[in-house]
Amino acid sequence: MCQGGLQRLPARSLGKWLQFPQLALRRRLGLLSCMSRRGTRFRSWPLSFLYYILPLATLKPLAKVGWRPTSRVALYKTIPTRLLSRAWGRLNQVDLPTWLRKPIFSLYIWTFGVNMKEAAVEDLHQYRNLGEFFRRKLKPQARPVCDSHCIISPADGKILHFGHVKNCEVEQVKGVTYSLETFLGPQTWTETIALNKDEDDDPSSFQDLLVTKEGNALFHCVVYLAPGDYHCFHSPTDWRVAHRRHFPGSLMSVNPGVARWIKELFCHNERVVLSGDWAHGFFSLTAVGATNVGSIRIYFDKELRTNLPRYSKGSFNDFSYVSNNNQEGISMRKGEHLGEFNLGSTIVLLFEAPKDFTFNLRPGQKIRYGEPLGTI
Repeated sequence: MCQGGLQRLPARSLGKWLQFPQLALRRRLGLLSCMSRRGTRFRSWPLSFLYYILPLATLKPLAKVGWRPTSRVALYKTIPTRLLSRAWGRLNQVDLPTWLRKPIFSLYIWTFGVNMKEAAVEDLHQYRNLGEFFRRKLKPQARPVCDSHCIISPADGKILHFGHVKNCEVEQVKGVTYSLETFLGPQTWTETIALNKDEDDDPSSFQDLLVTKEGNALFHCVVYLAPGDYHCFHSPTDWRVAHRRHFPGSLMSVNPGVARWIKELFCHNERVVLSGDWAHGFFSLTAVGATNVGSIRIYFDKELRTNLPRYSKGSFNDFSYVSNNNQEGISMRKGEHLGEFNLGSTIVLLFEAPKDFTFNLRPGQKIRYGEPLGTI
C-alpha cells in the first residue's frame, strides 16, 4: 500500500517530499550506521524493511546523507528461507485446474522471458502444476552438444566467474570470495578417487591436495541459473563420479546482486558436491540450492534427500558410489542428464587441468547447455 501510494506521486513532488534537513534526518535515524549497538538495532528494522521493499530511487536521499543498512546481511539471514522453500515446493505439486494453467504459466513466461519454442511440450495445458513446468524438457535439437571441446556448460545460465583457483580462495562474483576447503569440506572423500601423487609429496595447502598430476592447475567456473532458464543440468564432460557430499544449510538467494554482499554465500547454502575424476585428474560439480530451490535432484542417486526440516549447522553427509559391487563408481558421458533444480540456482565446477587450459568465456555472458567452456 505504501509503495503504491508513493509511485502515484509526481517525480518532482516525491523528491521534494523526501528532502529532509540532513542533520535532523541523521538524528531521527539514530545514526543507523552504528548497527552493532542494541539500542539502534530495533529502530533499524522498519527502515531496513523499507530498504528492501521500496524502489531504490525512492530511498536515494537516505543514502546521500550517509545511511547504510549494514545489518542487512544479518536481517536477511533471519528470514526462514528453508521453511518458505518447503512451502513453495508443496505448492508446486498442487495440480492446477485446466482453465487456470495457461494464464499462470503465461504470466511466468512473460515475467522471466521463457522461450517455450524450445520446450519438448509447448502446450501449456499439458503441465499439471508449476513443478512440471519448471522441470520441462527441451527438444533434442534445441541444445547441440559441442564435440570439439573437452568440457561444456552443464546448464543454461549466466557466467558469474571463472579462472584459476588461487590461495585456496574461489570468487563467487568479482571481488567476493569463499574458502575452497569450507565449500568442499574435509578431504576424506578422496579415498574413493584415484590419486597419482608421489608418496614423497608434501602438499602445503588444501588446494595442492586436489591437484593430482604434475603440470596441472585447479580451475573453477560458476554458472547462475535464473528462474526463466532451463532448470535441468547435464554432465559437462566424460568423467567418473565416485562420491557425493550433501551439505544441509541455508537457502538464501544466489542472485548475483545478493552474491555481491554476502561473503561465502555458497558455503552457507545447501549444496550437493559430486566429486570424481576425468582424463586430466580431479573433477567436481556442485549444485548449490537457493530460495525456493530446496529440492536438488540427482537422477542416479535415489537416496539423496535435500531441504529436510532439521539439520545441524556445518554438518554434511557422505555417500560413496564406489563399492565392492561397483569399483568404477558412476560413469557419466558428456551431455548426459545429471540432475535438476526446482526453480533456478547455481552450478560450480572445480576441476584439475593442464596449466595451458584456457576459458573461452567472458564474465556476465549468457551461455547455454552444450556450449564449450574452454580448450586445452
